[in-house]
Amino acid sequence: MGATSIVYPSLSSTILTAGTLLNEPFSKSKILFLAAIIAFIESIKSTLKYVNNQPAILGLERVSKPGLRIYVGKREIPRVYGGLGIAILSTSKGLMVGHEAYRQNLGGELLCYIW
Repeated sequence: MGATSIVYPSLSSTILTAGTLLNEPFSKSKILFLAAIIAFIESIKSTLKYVNNQPAILGLERVSKPGLRIYVGKREIPRVYGGLGIAILSTSKGLMVGHEAYRQNLGGELLCYIW
């Protein structure tokens, strides 16, 4: 089994990205995350989720980069691994996962895929 937890700086971008994952089945540290936001601490520790000694997050791919931004409309939001993964988008209403942006009729910058 690999790492059981990760520690990352408590920056606004990492807080927003981690916040979008709270409703997804990848992390099991919702209470710790909310406490970190309330306390404004310098770093956040997330506990990674394992299922049968296999990590719940198998891969992560950054899509939009500083030299090449990728924007998608509502109908162009990709399905990651046939719906088993998620796409994270930066929309006009904040960071959200692809299926939530689709429900709200939003497009935006495609940041990364997680599966």
